[in-house]
Amino acid sequence: MSVPASAPHDAAPPGQPKKAALAAWIGSALEYYDFFIYGSAAALIFPDVFFDESDPATATLLSLATFGVAYAARPVGAFFLGHIGDRMGRKKIMVFTLILMGVSTFVIGCLPTRDQVGTLAPVLLVLCRVLQGISAAGEQASANSMTLEHAPAHKRGFYTSFTLSGTQGGQLLATLVFLPVAALPEEHLLAWGWRVPFWLSVLVAIVGYVIRRKLDETPAFAQQAVTEGVAKMPLAVLARDHWADVLRVVAGALIASVSTIFTVWALAYATSDTVGMSRTAMLWVGALANVAALAAIPLWAMLSDRIGRRPVYLIGAVGSAVTMFLYLWAISTGSYPLTFLTGIVAFGVVYSAANGVWPAFYGEMFSTRVRLSGVAIGTQIGFAVAGFAVTFAAQIAGPDGDNWLAVALFTAALCVPPVIAALSARETHKVSTEELGKPARRNAAEPETVTA
Repeated sequence: MSVPASAPHDAAPPGQPKKAALAAWIGSALEYYDFFIYGSAAALIFPDVFFDESDPATATLLSLATFGVAYAARPVGAFFLGHIGDRMGRKKIMVFTLILMGVSTFVIGCLPTRDQVGTLAPVLLVLCRVLQGISAAGEQASANSMTLEHAPAHKRGFYTSFTLSGTQGGQLLATLVFLPVAALPEEHLLAWGWRVPFWLSVLVAIVGYVIRRKLDETPAFAQQAVTEGVAKMPLAVLARDHWADVLRVVAGALIASVSTIFTVWALAYATSDTVGMSRTAMLWVGALANVAALAAIPLWAMLSDRIGRRPVYLIGAVGSAVTMFLYLWAISTGSYPLTFLTGIVAFGVVYSAANGVWPAFYGEMFSTRVRLSGVAIGTQIGFAVAGFAVTFAAQIAGPDGDNWLAVALFTAALCVPPVIAALSARETHKVSTEELGKPARRNAAEPETVTA
């Protein structure tokens, strides 16, 4: 039978929502520092270190493909980690993913090169990249569930946005670390310099573990475990009651293609012989865009708490499709002022509208008992496509890698499914936490999910 909640969700202990948001921000920043340094290295370093230097175009294509491998591994990790997170709690997954990411990233920094061990080098690189992908599969979903379930109902957008501003912080940190590395003489850069950012992941893992092991489990999950009990098969419940929302999240997650194209393909294009912009300057474009995103994400999220998730998300999705044309065109001109301006506007401001609101938008589609599974599986399937968008972009750009217009059209096409998903979704910013994810019709023999 249905068990009433013992207290309203907003009656959480004082300070818990802020503590959860801070832990999500710091943990996500540390985790995605590891993830994004790989993207910079894949665009700038790995074609020369792990692949055949005699064919630069193919080497770059293969290097960018290894970036996408982690996204292919993400759905597998999402099914596994989502099931455990909805069975055993959000905190355990948050600690596990951080340690796995730190270890796999450190090992990348220790790998032998192609000149040393031949084809074994890229094989080992791909293996480590798969482990990074499995880790990332559970990171955002667990951190997102943690903050949403601690947050006051009228501020869920703001508090959950810390998860994504944390990822932007991690990307900013990764970019800043790579700036002095990229400035090294070519000989030192390829010999040992590129390894330093990966070795620093040891500190990432230690700091993140200390922070997250002290975090309390969410009151919503804890109360459900005591009263109703957790679902024995969260994936079965998800498939039965939330399949349409999972599909919406898959489609919505394709918006991440904007990030991967901006972060990896555009960087490789700008620094290629065709355009000839400097590595350092382009890394600064990413750094400043992420500084802007750190400010824009919580502001967009707060706006979504007032006017709704859907309109803010749509601003980001439609706006990103348009501004990607401007950014890639600016790169093609070789103009540094135009590239800086359009990069900051496109990625730092416009894309942040969708990026800042999706943690609440997607998380609010599901009930507590399947929230981590629903968000993890839906996003990671969509992110898998987004990860390989870089590889497709490299092919679409042609043999000389200079067809930026085709890449912009491709990116805009990938923004269409997120728009359709948002238009078909339920608006949830005024729905109480207890009512989130409640199906329209339920089996009368099944008890209602209880949230704190």
